[in-house]
Amino acid sequence: MLEYDEKRDYIRMDVDCEITYKLADSDTFRSGRCTSLSGAGVSFIAETAYDSGLAMEVNVIPKNAVTPSMTAFIEVVRSIPQEDGSFEVAASIRSLK
Repeated sequence: MLEYDEKRDYIRMDVDCEITYKLADSDTFRSGRCTSLSGAGVSFIAETAYDSGLAMEVNVIPKNAVTPSMTAFIEVVRSIPQEDGSFEVAASIRSLK
């Protein structure tokens, strides 16, 4: 039997695929790289830091055509600066579109 020590409600999957995102009150989409995904959250690399609590819409675009894309409404939890000047944005999924 496999043992799993994760204390989260959902298993986090490491992913590497394109993501588009926009602020809830904007029509302008930006592109980034999705780095992890779970049933409750998502993290991605963005060029800009975003404040905690900010509402956004994201579209996770898988590398293969067999898997459909996922559009979700999220709330930013934190933005972590990266060495290359980008930011890792971690967010809670509030609902799926």
